Amino acid sequence: MASLQGSFPAISAMRSSFSSTSLTGVPFIRLPECNRRSPGHRIRRPRTSFTAMVQQTVEGGAPATYAKEMERLSAKESLLLAFKDAGGFEALVSGKTTDMQRIDVNERITGLERLNPSPRPTTSPFLEGLWNFEWFGSGSPGLFAAKVIFERFPSTLAGLSKMNLVLKDGYAKVTAHVKLLNSIETKFVLSTKVSVEGPLRMKEEYVEGIFESPTIVEETIPEQLKGAYSQALATAQQLPVPIRDAVANGLRVPLSGTFQRLFMISYLDEEILIIRDTAGIPEVLTRLEAPSSGMSEINPEYES
Repeated sequence: MASLQGSFPAISAMRSSFSSTSLTGVPFIRLPECNRRSPGHRIRRPRTSFTAMVQQTVEGGAPATYAKEMERLSAKESLLLAFKDAGGFEALVSGKTTDMQRIDVNERITGLERLNPSPRPTTSPFLEGLWNFEWFGSGSPGLFAAKVIFERFPSTLAGLSKMNLVLKDGYAKVTAHVKLLNSIETKFVLSTKVSVEGPLRMKEEYVEGIFESPTIVEETIPEQLKGAYSQALATAQQLPVPIRDAVANGLRVPLSGTFQRLFMISYLDEEILIIRDTAGIPEVLTRLEAPSSGMSEINPEYES
């Protein structure tokens, strides 16, 4: 040690000066006892659980909710685009959709179903209202109505332009809008009774089917058929009143609950309704109009 000090005389001089200087009156800061080291003592500092904070933000915070909602909206838009790419309702009812288009639509339906925001859709206020069929499969009332029409009329004479579903107060009506010769419009209405079987499950009993009296748009009648139309109109006016009234009121087919089916609501929000039957085949509907007290006055289809 003496040799080391001899090698660094400046250090020896500083030590000598420090030892001889009085430190009286010089203030010192005393550290808290908890932070002072002592032999065998280890200082412990509080830890912040960053992992827990991040997990809470991701799982239950606003950013996670926003991200999930954006994912749901994106899935809805993707499904609607898939309907359009598949040719829409006309291609569906005429059997023109391809296997690739059907599997693409079904894939997007499944993607949207897993984001269902309604845990109990059968009692949700979103369920009632006027809905439009976008997609349906075998076993649905929609396909039943389409088959009734296309089995009785050639595709060149009749076309199914759209189908609506009205749900209100435990009753439902499926209305198929048919156009004959591009100038005669008529409807096939299937009335059903709907009951809740569980949070997701419902039962539908078919009550009555009606072929409504056709409405003829005279401006769209081809010239070669206008003469025949005038003769038919004159003949109809000469029919007895009971027969004429029966024709005006349409052809009713009582079903009396003979046919029924169970279905499950796999997705429901304010704009889209997805139903699956017992075979798992989906039907997708988009909302046209929400329920209201004056709905039956605005739209006669709402009358039960």
